[in-house]
Amino acid sequence: MNPQEQLEQLYSSRRQFFASGRNLLGGAALASLLGPALTRPATAMEDQATGPHFAPQAKRVIYLHMVGGPAQMDLFDYKPKMADWYDKELPESIRNGQRLTTMTSGQARFPIAPTRYKFSQAGDCGLWMNTEMLPKLAQKADEICWMRSLHTEAINHEPAITAMQTGNQVTGRPCLGSWASYGLGSENENLPAFVVLVAIPSNRDQEQAISSRLWSSGYLSGEHAGVRFRSSGDPILYINNPAGIPDAIRRRSIEGVNQLNQLNLQKMADPQTQTRIQQYEMAFRMQASVPELTDINQEPAHTFELYGEEAKKPGTFANTVLMARRLSERGVRFVQVYHNNWDHHANVKVRMPAQCKDVDQPCFALLEDLKQRGLLEDTLVIWGGEFGRTIYTQGKLSKDNYGRDHHPRCFSMWMAGGGAKGGTIYGETDDFSYNIVKDPLHIRDFHATVLHLLGFDHERFHYKHQGLDQRLTGVLPARVIKELVS
Repeated sequence: MNPQEQLEQLYSSRRQFFASGRNLLGGAALASLLGPALTRPATAMEDQATGPHFAPQAKRVIYLHMVGGPAQMDLFDYKPKMADWYDKELPESIRNGQRLTTMTSGQARFPIAPTRYKFSQAGDCGLWMNTEMLPKLAQKADEICWMRSLHTEAINHEPAITAMQTGNQVTGRPCLGSWASYGLGSENENLPAFVVLVAIPSNRDQEQAISSRLWSSGYLSGEHAGVRFRSSGDPILYINNPAGIPDAIRRRSIEGVNQLNQLNLQKMADPQTQTRIQQYEMAFRMQASVPELTDINQEPAHTFELYGEEAKKPGTFANTVLMARRLSERGVRFVQVYHNNWDHHANVKVRMPAQCKDVDQPCFALLEDLKQRGLLEDTLVIWGGEFGRTIYTQGKLSKDNYGRDHHPRCFSMWMAGGGAKGGTIYGETDDFSYNIVKDPLHIRDFHATVLHLLGFDHERFHYKHQGLDQRLTGVLPARVIKELVS
């Protein structure tokens, strides 16, 4: 074997060996019948989606994920009867043998902790919500589609947030943003189709670990992975030229690297090489577009009156939400914002007001800003966490303070714009906000509905991987919830 043959053998991976079929006996026999067409190297674009199946109501998404699991009975799922149940035991007929986390499974008692916050009805839809902590958001009640009956099988953060983002508790699958990028493509060649922003909460008592696995493209091409924009330093690592290197030299370097990659692509037909070429080109174009995008000083004064002064501080939730609007209006298809510290196992008295203060005015401002710009009607805004919280307390209980454990059986989320039916209140839970009693909404149904708003039939929207037509909603039953669609 000469050196060139040795090099080619080194580059030939196990996956490429089995995918090509040219070295297999059956593949050779079939090739003799079908000729060169069978053995032509596949290109990276041959398995791409071709666009929506029908006219979409949403052209882009801003997904605000509250990491940790907000307590539904302290925000949007009002349970006034619980005031009479203070410190009484959660009935076994309600808990009904439900799986518990190790954080409360050893408790001798499960005493009821009624919400300590003031609720009132908001909007013509009459939603009872925590207007004490969310007075601004309450003004948008009739523009929001409220969902109070979501449920999942996952009871711990890592599998639950993975399932919420990818449709499966096992990591390694594409997230919702990657599916949107794959299906819709990009509206701006100078920016990624999918961008991730991580907000810094004002209270940082108990943040959950999040990582790039949550915005991975999984088995989709790498170009569909989320690109994280940082809140300090360069928005994207290495996007700026090193000291003393002008754009012309960077351009020549990229052209040289891409010529080598093109040779490798022609020889090995590796889709990831095509992705690498595209990403080099995207990075070069972003050098011009990102500085303008991230310069919020060009925003008029009334923008900061709307979002609040916190929007001027890099990394705050208000700042990231304003950035999400700027990304969306420039053609980014999917913006994922993570806001941490909703894992309220204790000290709800301090932590819940801090979390709500972080999100109340910015969420109101985002909806109002998008509406004023004519973008809300085709921008879907999503707000929610990975599961809910228990009505019984974790740890010490007083009428003034308590904690809550994880609860996957029911939780609340909301959507606005992009075809979501404003003023809708969907789903109902029992008096303990423990079990769903009307219109259950599994996260698979939620994903199917979001894809529907983006113009995709979730059963037809798939990607061939390992011999299977892989889907965001998987193989278990899922349905579009038409009551949530305007």
